[in-house]
Amino acid sequence: MSLLVVEDEARIASFLIKGLTAHGFAVEHVSTGGEALERAPDSELVVLDLGLPDLDGFEVLRRLREGGEQVAVIVLTARGEIGDRIEGLNLGADDYLTKPFAFEELVARVRARLRRRDGQDESVLAAGGVQLDLRSRRAKAGELEVELSTREFALLEAFLRHPRQVLSREQLLSQVWGFDFDPGTNVVDVYVGYLRRKLGEGCIETVRGMGYRLAEVG
Repeated sequence: MSLLVVEDEARIASFLIKGLTAHGFAVEHVSTGGEALERAPDSELVVLDLGLPDLDGFEVLRRLREGGEQVAVIVLTARGEIGDRIEGLNLGADDYLTKPFAFEELVARVRARLRRRDGQDESVLAAGGVQLDLRSRRAKAGELEVELSTREFALLEAFLRHPRQVLSREQLLSQVWGFDFDPGTNVVDVYVGYLRRKLGEGCIETVRGMGYRLAEVG
């Protein structure tokens, strides 16, 4: 799926590109409103900053909608005043998220907008004897309902979205924690341990030298 990130601050742009790519999206980046107007029609969703060097993001949004473009747009900005939110939504933004933000929330909103566009309902993920309800935030191991923390939930979601794939520690760090990380950290191993204790020791396999994989059942 092709996403267009419109962000002129290099550090934030790099963070977004890295994180969204790790979640399986094809990401293109531009840093000006003029470039955004050119590239948006070829994208499936636009993540739009408002503080651009040439055109204000609201003006970009206005021109897109006046031109008949129906591409989904999520405004991602430091402008958190209610008046700004209302203006953005009235101009045709599909969603509005303020900085600082939780990366998992951005990914969830991106996926929700793309599902809505495609008429899909991907509210429940299931594999390996484990079930995750994305709407109610409930998890089940077999018939047993399990309480998960926010990070545990996000980590399990990553495994369920790639049920037969070995995921490296680096991939899991990018997908779940979404920040520049220390490759030597053991946080992934710690949280895999938490999931094993709650879901069953055999639910996640260690693939030596590569990473982890959701175990197949039956």
